[in-house]
Parts: sequence; C-alpha cells; structure tokens
Amino acid sequence: MSANDWLGVEMRHFAALEAVARTGSFGRAARELGYTQSAVSQQIAQLERIVGQRLFHRPGGPRRVESTEAGLLLLRHADAIVAQLDAARADMAALSEGEAGTLRVGIYQSVGARLLPALVRRFRAQWPRVGIRVREESAAQDLLRLLEHGELDLTFAELPVREGPFEWAELLQDPYVLLVSARSELASLEAAPSLREVAKLPLIGRRSTDEPERFLAGRVPELNVVFRTDDNGTLGALVAEDLGAAIEPHLVADPRDRAVKMLPFGSRIPPRTLVLVWHRDRYRSQAAHAFVELAHELAGSISGG
Repeated sequence: MSANDWLGVEMRHFAALEAVARTGSFGRAARELGYTQSAVSQQIAQLERIVGQRLFHRPGGPRRVESTEAGLLLLRHADAIVAQLDAARADMAALSEGEAGTLRVGIYQSVGARLLPALVRRFRAQWPRVGIRVREESAAQDLLRLLEHGELDLTFAELPVREGPFEWAELLQDPYVLLVSARSELASLEAAPSLREVAKLPLIGRRSTDEPERFLAGRVPELNVVFRTDDNGTLGALVAEDLGAAIEPHLVADPRDRAVKMLPFGSRIPPRTLVLVWHRDRYRSQAAHAFVELAHELAGSISGG
C-alpha cells in the first residue's frame, strides 16, 4: 500500500463509510444516499482495497453491520475531512457575499438574554447590510460541532474549549451565585453560606453541563439535586417558589426578578470564562472581526458594572 494508492480515495467513499457505520446496514445507507445497495457495497469494497484493511464485519442476514477497529479509525479521519470540506464551502459563500452577507452566531440562554440583544443592536448600527442569524443550543459542544462543520461563523462558549480547529477571544469572567427564593430564610444573607451547608439544600441542577458540580465533587458531600432543567425560565420559577436553590453563573439570573435573591460565592467557586470562538482555518470576514470586537467591549462594560 503506497501513498499514491490513497489518491484514489474519494468523498463518496467517505460518505458511504459514514452512512453504513451510522445505519448499520448497506441497504439503509444506500436509501439514504440515493444509491443502489450494490453501489454502496462497491464503494466500501474499493475503499477497503485502497486502505488495505477490512472496514466492516458483515454477519449476513438481518444482523447489524459493525465497524472493525480499522473502520472506526478511518471514520474519525473521514469526519475531520468532511468537516474541512464543509468549512471550505462555507468560506466560498462568505467570500462571495462580502459585506452584504449573513453572520451566523451560536448562542445559549444566559448569553442570549443578557449579552446578545445589546450586541446585535450595536452591530446592526455599524454593519446595516450584514444580517445576523442566531442558532441557540443548550450544550456548547453542539455549537462547536456546528462551527467545525461551517454551519456557524462564530459561537459563544466557555473555557476550556474542546480540542479542535478553534481560536477564541476571552470576553468575561462570570462568577457563580446561589439563587434562592426571596421568601427563603437565606434571603436575609449577604453572601452564600458555606459550601457544606449549600450541599444540604435541595438544589436545582442542569442537564447539559456538569459544572459547578464537577468542581464541588470531593470538596463537599454529595449535592442534593432534586430537579434538573436547561430552561432558565423553569429554573427561575422553581427557585422563586422556594422549591429549591440553584448554583448558577451570575448572567443566568434576571436582576429584575424580585422573587429571586442572588447570594455571591466570592472566590469559593471559580467563575466560568465566556469566550467567542471561530474556526481557525476558515476565512473570517471583516464583519466577523467587528462582531468579536463589539462583544469584547460590551462584555467589559457588563463585567465592570
């Protein structure tokens, strides 16, 4: 197997590899790709000849087709190559649109409520011919995957950013606070009680993130989490009714909500670090550069306040 043999690998081979691995069937992969089953089988056979490895276990009959170790390894490389191709296609579209295109930004709730509206207003005033398309997800990993595949130009995230083709600009440090009902006895305090006392409280946690629970693990007894939600409105309503307290970043709390009291932890829990991330190998328009600069300025005013 020489390096020149690999020049015969085509994108259709990788598409067939991914579809068969995901569906567990040559027939289902063929229907999804719009090929005949024999065409998909031929593409996989060609790919196996080129790489010199068997890529799938073929048990026959109705049993599921399973990837071999070689197949799983090649699939990881194929995913990265397809992501690069997606990013290249997005670059060409961005280049052709110039300053009159669309900037696609990934967001999640706490940033969306407290940072995004003012940021979009300022950006539109400076770049009136560039549209903003916002994509909201509850998990930062989903946003980073969309960014890697060229479906987003920028996304908000938190450090540490997972390994990948990413660069970022740090925006602000967002400290954690304890959210309690204004009717709670704890509402008379100026700061959150000790971490051990907090661990005894009925707590409302998140489903999409393991922070700050991961930080607290081993430092305090097991947390008493009675409910989990990724919706900020639901979380705030449960706290307001004194059905539980919540350990949340400051930006999650609505400062206008008088039914909820924020008790700072100070330095007892490290703050989350908000960043704005882009694909390091992709063309970044002047509008994207400007958006990052405006976000940095606005975040500085928020953290300063």
